[in-house]
Order: sequence, then C-alpha cells, then structure tokens
Amino acid sequence: MQLGVIGLGRMGANIARRLMKAGHECVVYDRDAKAVSGLAGEGAKGANDLKDLVGRLAPPRGVWVMLPAGAPTEETIAALGDILARGDTVIDGGNTFYRDDIRRAKALRARGLTYVDVGTSGGVWGLERGYCMMIGGETAVVQRLDPIFATLAPGLGNIPRTRRAAGADPRAERGYIHAGPVGAGHFVKMVHNGIEYGLMQAYAEGFDVLKGKGSAALAKDDRYELDLTDIAEVWRRGSVISSWLLDLTAEALAGDPKLEAFEGDVEDSGEGRWTIQAAIEEAVPVNVLTASLFARFRSREGHTFGEKLLSAMRFGFGGHIEEKAQE
Repeated sequence: MQLGVIGLGRMGANIARRLMKAGHECVVYDRDAKAVSGLAGEGAKGANDLKDLVGRLAPPRGVWVMLPAGAPTEETIAALGDILARGDTVIDGGNTFYRDDIRRAKALRARGLTYVDVGTSGGVWGLERGYCMMIGGETAVVQRLDPIFATLAPGLGNIPRTRRAAGADPRAERGYIHAGPVGAGHFVKMVHNGIEYGLMQAYAEGFDVLKGKGSAALAKDDRYELDLTDIAEVWRRGSVISSWLLDLTAEALAGDPKLEAFEGDVEDSGEGRWTIQAAIEEAVPVNVLTASLFARFRSREGHTFGEKLLSAMRFGFGGHIEEKAQE
C-alpha cells in the first residue's frame, strides 16, 4: 500500500521504515531536507513540499502526519485540506487533543476529505517492537487503511494470549484497535499517557525511598546501602511489578547508577493535563494521576533521585531530552 508520511523525527522516520520493510511504498516530507534525503536513500520517495508529496500519491490518498501537537500539526493539516482531493484521508498520528480531531474532521469533511486519528505508542522502539495504536475514524476508512495499521502493529508476539470471548475483535491482541469515531483514538491514548505518568511516578518514588534508606539522617543501625541496580533487575524477574518501564529503569541504572546524566527536570507533553481535565468533566477521582502531574511541575524547581529516574525512563522509551540538556 502507498502512504505519505509528513514529519521524519524520532517516530515518523521509523514508521516509514517499518512500512517499507514490509513492502509498502512511502512518500515522505520534512522541512529538514537531510531527513528526506536520508530516507530516500533507504527506499522512500522524497518530496520537496506538501504539494509535491500529494502529487506523488495515487488516489484515494492517505497522508500520515507525525508532528508535534499544536501549531505544526494544525498548520500542516490545514494546508493539506487545500491540496488533497475528495476521498483522500488525513491521518494524525501525533499526540493531538481529541477535541481538535473532532473540529478538524468537520472542516475536512466539508471538502470531501476524511480524517483518522491514531494514538501511537512505541516511541523510539517502534521500528523493532511495533507500535500500539488506538484509532478513531469512520469504519470504512479505518478498514481501507488496515494494511498500514496491521504492519505497524506489534502482532501477537510472545505475550500469553488472553481468554477472550468468541468473536472478539482480533486486532486488539495484535496491538491495535478501532476505538470509535473521530477523536476516540486520541482520547484513549490521552488516558494511556495519564496512566503512564502514574506508573512512572510510582517507580520513581519507590526508588527514592530505597535510596533514602542510606541517609545520614537515619540512625546508623537503621541504614541500608541498597544496590538499586540489582533491585531493579531482580524485580524484572517474576515480580508483580515487572513492566517495560521497569526494564528501562534497570537499563538506565545499570549504565549510570547515580543517574548523573540527568538533572531530573521532568517535562509533560500535555496528555496528563488533558486526562485530568476529562476526569473533572466526568467527576471521576484521579488522585494518582493528578499527583504524578503535579510532581512533574515540582521537579522543575528542585530535583530528587526519583525525578532523575523519571527523566531516565522518558529518555528510554521516547528519546526525550531534558530541556536544560538541550541548551
């Protein structure tokens, strides 16, 4: 299948690579000409601008936008609305606020275009592991694009299969779902990221407690100099709190036990805030998620070992670099 990909950053470029490895044809564009030429050297068709990209695609076209939420995505989708033809589809695979999806879909529908939102999880590991996807859009359009989603998804892998009801949608255990109409995909991904904040904060606080057991403020007989690297590793083996986040934690500690490469200045990309806003609207208590978001705010004023661990995890799964480290 043919697909246009706009935005060749950490995830966009690997999405194109994974598709090409499976035989799909990708037409790619990025404002960075070097990123375009680099992927062209790997088999993609490079485009000089949005109009050139659209011109290289056969109708009905599919164009996957993988850009930061906000103005870059907004402006690109608006521009595509002026270039694409009736029956074409815009796919937003970034971390967009779901209500923006609903608004954009209505505007594009008036031009005869369709819109699909894809909450995409997998970070910098997606090329190898595949991407978990939560998809929103019209059923017929999502089905037409299924070869793309099936290729990008992780597949069954070696995870034990759940005893699901007969007739259950097989896509879920392959790593992607059609969550509902436009906006539903990004809504589910938004809550996913809110949960991610809570899980990461729990690990960070736990390791802070472990590290603090060696504090000089404690009675000498009550101190332990615990090996956090070994603890992270042993918890990966049969423990009820094992997870990919714990895998990344163990990897980070093995390479840098004191996490000296990190300041502990932990950013939030928006989804945690939006999750809490949704919870307020629904009158649903989200104590852990709210506290984990506020902990990120506090991290920008002073840093604990746990906050360094949060930064290490964010770097591990998404390649996120602390703001201070970029200066």
